[in-house]
Amino acid sequence: MSFDSVCKILAEKYPRDFARWLLDEEPQNIKVLKTELSIEPIRADFVTFLQTENQILHIEFQTRTASKTPLPLRMLDYSVRLTRFYQVKVIQVVIFLQETNDEIVFTQEYVSKTTTHRYRVIRMWEQDSTLFLENPALLPLAPLTKTNSPETLLSQVSQNIAKIPDKASQQDIAAYTEILAGLKFEKDLIRQFLREEIMQESVIYQDILQKGERIGQKRGEKIGQKRGEEIGQKTGEERLVIRLINRKFGELQPALIERIKLLSTEELEALGEALLDFSGVSDLVAWLNQEDN
Repeated sequence: MSFDSVCKILAEKYPRDFARWLLDEEPQNIKVLKTELSIEPIRADFVTFLQTENQILHIEFQTRTASKTPLPLRMLDYSVRLTRFYQVKVIQVVIFLQETNDEIVFTQEYVSKTTTHRYRVIRMWEQDSTLFLENPALLPLAPLTKTNSPETLLSQVSQNIAKIPDKASQQDIAAYTEILAGLKFEKDLIRQFLREEIMQESVIYQDILQKGERIGQKRGEKIGQKRGEEIGQKTGEERLVIRLINRKFGELQPALIERIKLLSTEELEALGEALLDFSGVSDLVAWLNQEDN
Protein backbone atom coordinates (compact mmCIF):
# COMPACT_ATOMS: atom_id res chain seq x y z
CA MET A 1 0.00 0.00 0.00
CA SER A 2 1.49 3.31 -1.08
CA PHE A 3 1.51 6.70 0.66
CA ASP A 4 -1.15 7.86 -1.82
CA SER A 5 -3.36 4.91 -0.85
CA VAL A 6 -3.20 5.89 2.81
CA CYS A 7 -4.45 9.38 1.93
CA LYS A 8 -7.28 7.93 -0.14
CA ILE A 9 -8.30 5.75 2.81
CA LEU A 10 -8.32 8.79 5.09
CA ALA A 11 -10.40 10.90 2.68
CA GLU A 12 -12.99 8.16 2.26
CA LYS A 13 -13.08 7.31 5.95
CA TYR A 14 -13.40 10.96 7.02
CA PRO A 15 -15.08 12.66 4.03
CA ARG A 16 -16.69 15.45 6.03
CA ASP A 17 -13.37 16.54 7.54
CA PHE A 18 -11.67 16.61 4.14
CA ALA A 19 -14.57 18.50 2.57
CA ARG A 20 -14.54 21.02 5.41
CA TRP A 21 -10.80 21.56 4.89
CA LEU A 22 -10.79 21.80 1.11
CA LEU A 23 -14.12 23.57 0.55
CA ASP A 24 -13.86 25.85 3.58
CA GLU A 25 -17.53 25.23 4.33
CA GLU A 26 -19.68 22.84 6.32
CA PRO A 27 -21.44 20.37 3.98
CA GLN A 28 -24.87 19.29 5.15
CA ASN A 29 -24.84 16.04 3.21
CA ILE A 30 -21.82 14.27 1.84
CA LYS A 31 -21.12 10.87 0.34
CA VAL A 32 -18.21 9.09 -1.31
CA LEU A 33 -18.86 8.36 -4.96
CA LYS A 34 -17.80 4.94 -6.21
CA THR A 35 -18.57 5.74 -9.83
CA GLU A 36 -16.45 3.77 -12.28
CA LEU A 37 -15.19 6.03 -15.06
CA SER A 38 -13.24 3.21 -16.61
CA ILE A 39 -11.92 4.64 -19.88
CA GLU A 40 -8.34 5.88 -19.67
CA PRO A 41 -7.06 8.12 -18.25
CA ILE A 42 -9.85 7.91 -15.66
CA ARG A 43 -8.19 5.06 -13.85
CA ALA A 44 -6.27 6.33 -10.84
CA ASP A 45 -5.98 4.47 -7.56
CA PHE A 46 -5.54 7.57 -5.47
CA VAL A 47 -8.54 9.64 -6.50
CA THR A 48 -11.52 10.38 -4.26
CA PHE A 49 -14.84 11.89 -5.32
CA LEU A 50 -16.99 13.46 -2.58
CA GLN A 51 -20.48 14.65 -3.47
CA THR A 52 -22.11 17.40 -1.39
CA GLU A 53 -25.45 19.11 -1.90
CA ASN A 54 -24.68 20.79 -5.22
CA GLN A 55 -21.13 19.94 -6.19
CA ILE A 56 -18.49 17.24 -6.42
CA LEU A 57 -15.11 17.54 -4.75
CA HIS A 58 -12.46 15.65 -6.69
CA ILE A 59 -9.32 15.02 -4.62
CA GLU A 60 -6.17 13.56 -6.15
CA PHE A 61 -3.16 12.64 -4.02
CA GLN A 62 0.27 12.65 -5.61
CA THR A 63 3.65 11.47 -4.37
CA ARG A 64 5.32 11.14 -7.74
CA THR A 65 5.23 13.98 -10.25
CA ALA A 66 5.63 11.93 -13.42
CA SER A 67 2.64 10.17 -14.97
CA LYS A 68 1.76 8.43 -18.21
CA THR A 69 -0.96 11.00 -18.90
CA PRO A 70 0.14 14.54 -17.92
CA LEU A 71 -1.63 15.64 -14.76
CA PRO A 72 -3.20 18.84 -16.20
CA LEU A 73 -4.76 16.89 -19.07
CA ARG A 74 -6.00 14.23 -16.68
CA MET A 75 -7.68 16.88 -14.51
CA LEU A 76 -9.44 18.31 -17.55
CA ASP A 77 -10.65 14.85 -18.51
CA TYR A 78 -11.98 14.15 -15.03
CA SER A 79 -13.80 17.47 -14.94
CA VAL A 80 -15.50 17.00 -18.29
CA ARG A 81 -16.64 13.48 -17.51
CA LEU A 82 -17.88 14.25 -14.02
CA THR A 83 -19.73 17.36 -15.19
CA ARG A 84 -21.38 15.50 -18.03
CA PHE A 85 -22.38 12.58 -15.79
CA TYR A 86 -23.61 14.49 -12.71
CA GLN A 87 -24.52 17.90 -14.14
CA VAL A 88 -23.12 19.74 -11.09
CA LYS A 89 -20.12 21.93 -10.36
CA VAL A 90 -16.82 20.06 -9.99
CA ILE A 91 -14.11 21.38 -7.68
CA GLN A 92 -10.71 19.77 -8.15
CA VAL A 93 -7.80 19.69 -5.72
CA VAL A 94 -4.44 18.01 -6.29
CA ILE A 95 -2.51 17.41 -3.07
CA PHE A 96 1.24 16.88 -3.46
CA LEU A 97 2.64 15.04 -0.47
CA GLN A 98 6.41 15.13 -0.90
CA GLU A 99 8.46 18.27 -1.38
CA THR A 100 9.92 18.80 -4.84
CA ASN A 101 10.82 21.62 -7.20
CA ASP A 102 9.31 19.90 -10.20
CA GLU A 103 7.31 22.42 -12.20
CA ILE A 104 4.20 20.23 -12.15
CA VAL A 105 3.61 21.04 -8.45
CA PHE A 106 3.39 24.73 -9.37
CA THR A 107 1.09 24.12 -12.34
CA GLN A 108 -2.62 24.73 -11.77
CA GLU A 109 -4.08 24.67 -15.24
CA TYR A 110 -4.27 22.90 -18.55
CA VAL A 111 -3.83 25.22 -21.52
CA SER A 112 -4.21 24.53 -25.21
CA LYS A 113 -5.07 26.74 -28.17
CA THR A 114 -8.77 26.30 -27.54
CA THR A 115 -9.10 25.40 -23.86
CA THR A 116 -8.00 26.59 -20.45
CA HIS A 117 -8.91 24.48 -17.45
CA ARG A 118 -7.93 25.38 -13.88
CA TYR A 119 -7.70 23.34 -10.72
CA ARG A 120 -6.30 23.90 -7.24
CA VAL A 121 -2.93 22.60 -6.03
CA ILE A 122 -1.91 22.09 -2.40
CA ARG A 123 1.75 21.52 -1.54
CA MET A 124 1.73 19.93 1.89
CA TRP A 125 5.20 21.20 2.78
CA GLU A 126 3.87 24.79 2.58
CA GLN A 127 0.84 24.25 4.83
CA ASP A 128 0.58 25.54 8.38
CA SER A 129 0.44 22.60 10.79
CA THR A 130 -2.22 24.04 13.13
CA LEU A 131 -5.28 22.86 11.20
CA PHE A 132 -3.90 19.34 10.87
CA LEU A 133 -2.82 19.05 14.48
CA GLU A 134 -6.27 20.05 15.71
CA ASN A 135 -8.25 17.54 13.64
CA PRO A 136 -7.70 13.78 14.26
CA ALA A 137 -8.86 12.95 10.71
CA LEU A 138 -6.17 15.22 9.24
CA LEU A 139 -3.54 14.48 11.89
CA PRO A 140 -1.68 11.87 9.77
CA LEU A 141 -0.91 14.65 7.28
CA ALA A 142 0.56 16.92 9.95
CA PRO A 143 4.14 15.55 9.67
CA LEU A 144 4.17 16.67 6.03
CA THR A 145 3.41 20.31 6.87
CA LYS A 146 5.76 23.27 7.19
CA THR A 147 8.10 23.24 10.18
CA ASN A 148 11.40 24.67 11.37
CA SER A 149 11.68 21.98 14.03
CA PRO A 150 10.88 18.39 13.05
CA GLU A 151 11.28 17.28 16.66
CA THR A 152 8.71 19.79 17.90
CA LEU A 153 6.23 18.89 15.16
CA LEU A 154 6.50 15.14 15.73
CA SER A 155 6.19 15.66 19.47
CA GLN A 156 2.97 17.64 18.96
CA VAL A 157 1.63 14.95 16.63
CA SER A 158 2.41 12.24 19.17
CA GLN A 159 0.73 14.16 22.00
CA ASN A 160 -2.42 14.73 19.94
CA ILE A 161 -2.64 11.09 18.93
CA ALA A 162 -2.51 10.14 22.61
CA LYS A 163 -5.53 12.41 23.24
CA ILE A 164 -7.84 10.52 20.86
CA PRO A 165 -10.35 8.85 23.21
CA ASP A 166 -11.44 5.89 21.07
CA LYS A 167 -8.76 3.19 21.19
CA ALA A 168 -9.43 1.74 17.74
CA SER A 169 -9.43 5.17 16.11
CA GLN A 170 -6.31 6.08 18.01
CA GLN A 171 -4.46 3.03 16.70
CA ASP A 172 -5.63 3.65 13.14
CA ILE A 173 -4.55 7.30 13.21
CA ALA A 174 -1.21 6.26 14.69
CA ALA A 175 -0.72 3.78 11.87
CA TYR A 176 -1.52 6.25 9.11
CA THR A 177 0.66 8.91 10.75
CA GLU A 178 3.70 6.67 10.95
CA ILE A 179 3.34 5.68 7.30
CA LEU A 180 3.06 9.25 6.01
CA ALA A 181 5.78 10.59 8.30
CA GLY A 182 8.15 8.29 6.44
CA LEU A 183 7.83 10.53 3.39
CA LYS A 184 9.66 13.32 5.17
CA PHE A 185 11.59 12.07 8.19
CA GLU A 186 14.15 9.38 8.93
CA LYS A 187 12.77 6.31 10.67
CA ASP A 188 14.91 6.80 13.77
CA LEU A 189 13.46 10.27 14.29
CA ILE A 190 9.91 8.99 13.82
CA ARG A 191 10.50 6.24 16.36
CA GLN A 192 11.91 8.73 18.84
CA PHE A 193 8.54 10.45 19.12
CA LEU A 194 6.06 7.81 18.02
CA ARG A 195 7.10 4.94 20.26
CA GLU A 196 4.58 5.18 23.09
CA GLU A 197 2.60 2.07 23.94
CA ILE A 198 -0.25 3.10 21.66
CA MET A 199 2.13 3.11 18.68
CA GLN A 200 3.30 -0.44 19.16
CA GLU A 201 0.21 -1.90 17.46
CA SER A 202 0.34 0.48 14.51
CA VAL A 203 1.23 -0.57 10.97
CA ILE A 204 4.62 0.80 9.89
CA TYR A 205 4.62 0.03 6.22
CA GLN A 206 8.26 0.90 5.73
CA ASP A 207 9.28 -1.69 8.33
CA ILE A 208 7.00 -4.32 6.83
CA LEU A 209 8.21 -3.65 3.31
CA GLN A 210 11.87 -3.76 4.33
CA LYS A 211 11.36 -7.09 6.08
CA GLY A 212 9.72 -8.39 2.95
CA GLU A 213 12.54 -7.08 0.79
CA ARG A 214 15.13 -8.81 2.97
CA ILE A 215 13.28 -12.10 2.60
CA GLY A 216 13.03 -11.53 -1.13
CA GLN A 217 16.71 -10.69 -1.42
CA LYS A 218 17.71 -13.89 0.36
CA ARG A 219 15.57 -15.93 -1.99
CA GLY A 220 16.82 -13.80 -4.83
CA GLU A 221 20.33 -15.23 -4.38
CA LYS A 222 18.95 -18.41 -5.89
CA ILE A 223 16.35 -17.12 -8.34
CA GLY A 224 17.76 -13.74 -9.38
CA GLN A 225 17.67 -10.34 -7.75
CA LYS A 226 14.77 -9.00 -9.79
CA ARG A 227 12.57 -11.89 -8.82
CA GLY A 228 13.77 -11.53 -5.24
CA GLU A 229 12.69 -7.90 -5.13
CA GLU A 230 9.27 -8.92 -6.49
CA ILE A 231 8.91 -11.46 -3.71
CA GLY A 232 9.97 -8.86 -1.18
CA GLN A 233 7.34 -6.42 -2.37
CA LYS A 234 4.65 -9.09 -2.33
CA THR A 235 5.63 -10.19 1.18
CA GLY A 236 5.37 -6.62 2.39
CA GLU A 237 1.92 -6.24 0.85
CA GLU A 238 0.80 -9.54 2.41
CA ARG A 239 1.86 -8.49 5.89
CA LEU A 240 0.23 -5.09 5.61
CA VAL A 241 -3.10 -6.34 4.23
CA ILE A 242 -3.36 -9.11 6.82
CA ARG A 243 -2.59 -6.67 9.65
CA LEU A 244 -5.28 -4.27 8.39
CA ILE A 245 -7.85 -7.06 8.08
CA ASN A 246 -7.06 -8.38 11.55
CA ARG A 247 -7.46 -4.90 12.95
CA LYS A 248 -10.84 -4.47 11.27
CA PHE A 249 -12.38 -7.92 11.83
CA GLY A 250 -10.21 -9.66 14.42
CA GLU A 251 -7.93 -12.63 13.87
CA LEU A 252 -8.62 -14.44 10.60
CA GLN A 253 -8.94 -18.18 10.20
CA PRO A 254 -5.71 -19.76 8.90
CA ALA A 255 -7.50 -20.92 5.75
CA LEU A 256 -8.37 -17.33 4.83
CA ILE A 257 -4.83 -16.17 5.50
CA GLU A 258 -3.51 -18.84 3.15
CA ARG A 259 -5.92 -17.70 0.44
CA ILE A 260 -4.69 -14.13 0.84
CA LYS A 261 -1.08 -15.26 0.54
CA LEU A 262 -1.90 -16.81 -2.84
CA LEU A 263 -2.87 -13.42 -4.26
CA SER A 264 -0.55 -11.55 -6.60
CA THR A 265 0.95 -8.19 -5.64
CA GLU A 266 -1.62 -6.41 -7.83
CA GLU A 267 -4.47 -8.38 -6.23
CA LEU A 268 -3.17 -7.58 -2.74
CA GLU A 269 -3.13 -3.87 -3.59
CA ALA A 270 -6.71 -4.17 -4.91
CA LEU A 271 -7.77 -5.95 -1.71
CA GLY A 272 -6.25 -3.17 0.37
CA GLU A 273 -8.48 -0.68 -1.47
CA ALA A 274 -11.57 -2.93 -1.36
CA LEU A 275 -11.29 -3.21 2.45
CA LEU A 276 -12.75 0.29 2.69
CA ASP A 277 -16.15 -1.09 1.67
CA PHE A 278 -16.14 -4.34 3.65
CA SER A 279 -18.51 -4.54 6.62
CA GLY A 280 -17.68 -8.08 7.67
CA VAL A 281 -15.58 -11.18 6.98
CA SER A 282 -18.29 -12.38 4.60
CA ASP A 283 -17.42 -9.49 2.29
CA LEU A 284 -13.79 -10.59 2.33
CA VAL A 285 -14.79 -14.18 1.48
CA ALA A 286 -17.02 -12.97 -1.35
CA TRP A 287 -14.18 -10.84 -2.74
CA LEU A 288 -11.76 -13.78 -2.62
CA ASN A 289 -14.31 -16.04 -4.29
CA GLN A 290 -14.74 -13.52 -7.06
CA GLU A 291 -10.98 -13.39 -7.61
CA ASP A 292 -10.87 -17.19 -7.82
CA ASN A 293 -13.43 -17.24 -10.63
